[in-house]
Amino acid sequence: MMKKILILGVASVQADAIKTLNRLGYETHALAMKKDGPGADLADSFKEINILDIEKVTEYVKENKIDVVYSVGSDLAIPVASEISENLKLPYFVTSETAKICNKKDKMREFLGNNFEGNVNYQILKAKSESIKLDFPFIMKPTDSQGQRGVNLIHTQEQFESLFNETQGYSRDKLVIIEQYIDGPEVSVNGYMEDGKITFLEVSDRETWEKYTGLIRKHVVPSEKITPDIKNKLISIIENACLKLNINNGPVYVQMKIEDNSPYIIEITPRLDGCHMWKLLKYATEFDILESSLYHLIENKNPNLSVETNVRKYELEFACQKPNTNAVYTDYKENEENSEEYYYYYCEGDLIRPVNGKYEKIGYFVNNKEAQI
Repeated sequence: MMKKILILGVASVQADAIKTLNRLGYETHALAMKKDGPGADLADSFKEINILDIEKVTEYVKENKIDVVYSVGSDLAIPVASEISENLKLPYFVTSETAKICNKKDKMREFLGNNFEGNVNYQILKAKSESIKLDFPFIMKPTDSQGQRGVNLIHTQEQFESLFNETQGYSRDKLVIIEQYIDGPEVSVNGYMEDGKITFLEVSDRETWEKYTGLIRKHVVPSEKITPDIKNKLISIIENACLKLNINNGPVYVQMKIEDNSPYIIEITPRLDGCHMWKLLKYATEFDILESSLYHLIENKNPNLSVETNVRKYELEFACQKPNTNAVYTDYKENEENSEEYYYYYCEGDLIRPVNGKYEKIGYFVNNKEAQI
């Protein structure tokens, strides 16, 4: 009998998962608060349910005899998927406890501990009147948001006070975390754990927009910013963090910065990333981390991967535009012609929804850099 897979969310990253599941021959179901993403039409069945409403999602799972509940690219959805799967004895990669710790930046920092190699100095704030213990500059962000919402590099007390309320407004817990600023290149790491060991890991250079702190402009593989020695340190830190967090199987996504040849964890989460990196990695390495994750979870069969992979030069570049403006794609014709694959999140003229509130992704291009040399 065909297995039924429920994906929480219908945004473009979830749409990638639904397409893959459809191709693999599973019956696909999707839930979201609104029918406002491409995954809704791709799934065999869609229903409007708030994915954070565990009781209603659980009812749907029972009524439809769902075999697996999952999501990709969403820190909000993974704890829900894990908790429901625990309660109903369905497959899951990580416990809801692990998912919740990784979903909250303060809990993640506290759980890793001050003496953990790769952690950074930090402070949790409830009000801007509290005394700051870190040196300027530092990074200020909400403790529990995603998509780079409310992230700012703070240089002065005045800047801290002027931006604090905005940052706090992005936090459901109304908590703000300030973190030691790591002055160096930023990388993203897509890895895969099998029985407590990293069996796949690829580092991409994370190029951000100069005007918008932390907002991604492009991912580039293989990384040109790390040495073999730094990569070995990075692998050790990530594997130790995964073991401490009880991420023993499945995908892991980590943002890191390098300072004085030492890697530091900015974010770590037991899920696939939200930037379609599996497409970039499939072109560059021929390994489909999305398909492998889904098949491992659903069929309980390890992908049997290798950390040592021949990587071709590719980049994933984003088209971005300010929110609350109408999407314009006429300037991207050359990008379309030169890309291996591209995708637009909106139709021409659609109003761009605010996500990070500064500079929103409206599409992406996968480019073969070797072909352009």
